[in-house]
Amino acid sequence: MSRFLDRVTAWVLALGGAIGLVAATALTVEKINLIADPDYLPRCSLNPVLSCGSVMSTWQAEVFGIPNPLLGIAGFAVAGTVGVVLLTGVRLPGWFWLGLQAGVTFGVVLVHWLIYQSLYVIGALCPYCMVVWAVTIPVFLYSTLGTLRRFRPDGRVTRTVGTYHSLFLVVWYATVLAAVLHRFWDYWRTLV
Repeated sequence: MSRFLDRVTAWVLALGGAIGLVAATALTVEKINLIADPDYLPRCSLNPVLSCGSVMSTWQAEVFGIPNPLLGIAGFAVAGTVGVVLLTGVRLPGWFWLGLQAGVTFGVVLVHWLIYQSLYVIGALCPYCMVVWAVTIPVFLYSTLGTLRRFRPDGRVTRTVGTYHSLFLVVWYATVLAAVLHRFWDYWRTLV
């Protein structure tokens, strides 16, 4: 099971990093276009609920004084690179795993704060942002499993989570999906 989880972790980091990097880059391009032309309508603004422009024009989109997608570009580039390195079979030292854990923990906390802000404060969803949400969750989960495996070699901690890693992921996604469906239920009903 441990070799399998190591491979899954490597692939999740590599693919999640690549997908997140593409989404963060697309968001950055849209943000630059919006800064250059305040009347610009981002391509990802599809309707009143799925509206990147509504999200990008808020202070939450620049929570640390720079556009959030720039943080995503840096973070996903690192995650993707680490995934590729792990796929080659390199064993990374413990300090590196701790640094990676700090980064992915920051990322997942920020993403969940942004999910809350999108749903309950801004009242709109950004499709590219939702792609970032979707890849940040498994990147965090599998990085955490990788970190725990390095620091708990007896396997007690990772045995349970490692055995049910897919279930953890499904429940996590289902919880976010339920929040999105609940928050915008009145709108979703008009589409059916």
